[in-house]
Amino acid sequence: MQHTRQRLLGLLADGHFHSGEALGAALGVSRGAVWKQIAALNTLGLDIYRVPGRGYRLAQTLELLDRDAIHSSLWPKTRQQLAELAVLDSVDSTNSYLLERNPASSGAVLACLAEHQHAGRGRRGRRWISPFGANLYLSLNWPFASLPPDFSALGLAAGVAARRALAGVGFDAIQLKWPNDLYAEGAKLGGILLEMRGEPPGPCRVVAGIGINVAMPAEAAVDVEQQWIDLARLAGGVAPSRNVLAAALLNHWIAAFQVFEREGFAGFLDEWRAADLLAGRDVEVTDGRQRLHGRARGVAADGALELETAEGIRRVVAGDASLRAAASERARETG
Repeated sequence: MQHTRQRLLGLLADGHFHSGEALGAALGVSRGAVWKQIAALNTLGLDIYRVPGRGYRLAQTLELLDRDAIHSSLWPKTRQQLAELAVLDSVDSTNSYLLERNPASSGAVLACLAEHQHAGRGRRGRRWISPFGANLYLSLNWPFASLPPDFSALGLAAGVAARRALAGVGFDAIQLKWPNDLYAEGAKLGGILLEMRGEPPGPCRVVAGIGINVAMPAEAAVDVEQQWIDLARLAGGVAPSRNVLAAALLNHWIAAFQVFEREGFAGFLDEWRAADLLAGRDVEVTDGRQRLHGRARGVAADGALELETAEGIRRVVAGDASLRAAASERARETG
């Protein structure tokens, strides 16, 4: 049934009307089966019009993820390194999909993309809004024989690599917000989530996931609690190809993970500092159970946030940083 649904989407992706009879003939199913598949697509959030006498059409054209197109755009070194590239219709989350896999080889590099996530996750278990066919949801499984000394900075290196990929497809003003967010024009564009399996210091594997807003429907983002932006808005209303972006991200992530495995964060530190959204600004940092207020003084060589407080410089290895919360705190203090 899922294969039939994927083929149906391929037929509807042009945004034109298609009669139920024509769709059924193309798919080798009855008109009733077509109607059931249309209903299933509606549950994924796709807006499909039904007009008597004309048939069905998507509210707008849709560029579906295309495994062959993505694979053909990978650098030769990326294709050589990548053992598996899965492109899914719908999944709980791309990270969960890879975490549940048992690679045939412990050293295999795996990647997964999905049109839709019904249980997408951000850091600290937060929900990641994942409308069908609108954004990019990508995860990469990377094996480590042993963890590099500055492993805690891997997420920052992944952010630098994502920024390189976005620059390569025409978006060269992306900023990085410690520890794992991509920003543009003061609003959140994407986020990165790292999850690990294994027992350091021995062999382990890391699944790195990224979500990037490409053409986020406003109605899908009503529950997003912070200011957001997508690539379509940055590009003046025309969304870039998700297939091109997916290939660029895989190229730069795999190259970056190889460098990080050899050299750690050193090869990424200068680029991170050049794109640092927080540097020199007042922030609130939630570090475990405590909240710290101070001025961000950039990141250290191991990726820790250096926070200037009334008691001196504090190093924060893990936590969440917020400009919005810092501004609210100052307002309360002066009100």
